[in-house]
Amino acid sequence: MQSALYPLKFLPLYKNVIWGGNRLKDYGFNYDPLPNCGELWALSSVEGHESVVANGFLAENTLNEVVEIYMGDLVGDKVYNRYGAEFPLLVKLIDAARDLSIQVHPDDTLAQRRGMPRGKTEMWYVMQADPEAQLISGFRRDTTPEEYTAALQSGHLTDLLHAERPAPGDVYFIPAGRVHALGKGLMVAEIQQTSDCTYRIYDYDRLDKDGRKRQLHTAEAMDAIDFSAVGPHAATRYQPRRNQTVTLADCPYFTTRLIDFDTPMRKNLEEVDTFVLYLCVDGLAAVKGLETIVPMHTGECVLVPAVADSVELFCEGPAKLLEVTIDTSGWTDAPRDEGDWLARFVGAEA
Repeated sequence: MQSALYPLKFLPLYKNVIWGGNRLKDYGFNYDPLPNCGELWALSSVEGHESVVANGFLAENTLNEVVEIYMGDLVGDKVYNRYGAEFPLLVKLIDAARDLSIQVHPDDTLAQRRGMPRGKTEMWYVMQADPEAQLISGFRRDTTPEEYTAALQSGHLTDLLHAERPAPGDVYFIPAGRVHALGKGLMVAEIQQTSDCTYRIYDYDRLDKDGRKRQLHTAEAMDAIDFSAVGPHAATRYQPRRNQTVTLADCPYFTTRLIDFDTPMRKNLEEVDTFVLYLCVDGLAAVKGLETIVPMHTGECVLVPAVADSVELFCEGPAKLLEVTIDTSGWTDAPRDEGDWLARFVGAEA
């Protein structure tokens, strides 16, 4: 079975949202007739939104089907033990032509109390940023629930929140519980836990396509929010190094590294016991593993199976890849929950 596996590429899933734009077309994606494509799901196992393999003999199979067949050979034994046929990460590109809602995600403990298997921790890698674009990440100062409630009711919530003007290449780690929002004029790559649970706090009194204000989740959000201060800078500090691998985020749910390169690189994966995901965030690149070469352009990703001992990375001119995996070194071999938890998601468009 091992010899049959190869690096997998996937068809994009497009999401039309009221705040979405059309800059994804700049990368060669065609999603007509959607007028406001705000999200491209590059890799997903969310029920009803499963990614479909685009290359090789497994083409037209969903990600979930492939994981179910190849199990630990594809994702790693520990990952399969914990998640089964559900892939643990959701990978998106987000094009914000208008401000997204101010929102928060629950952590695992709260999500499980509310009938969901897990919460949502995520990170953003900024791909494009207009000069005046802003984002929100956390509170300016330690805030009490009473202060928050008063500001929310009076329409002055943003006075309490920490805003920054990001630049391309900036990284923001958004742990569960942190109030956050992307502003108009931003294009980001998002790596997150597989969860579609979002509590919308404030939406600028915006109307949906039917002329109604979108649903808020005021009560649900209150128990999820971390009211502590973030700052003075919310962006992750890192030093890019050409033709080297630089860590951007390292948490129990994912480890993300940046590879900014202009010459072929070989990556030894013998000590990696899970899949490795490569998401192209700039330029043209290719991944070679298990005797298969898979090209990709900005916005596309390639999933390298756990059985691969190494990969080679190529580029046409300078390119940037996000390398994503999971550190399972501290995991136990506890059995996974077989419950139909996806049906219990509390989903909300951003």
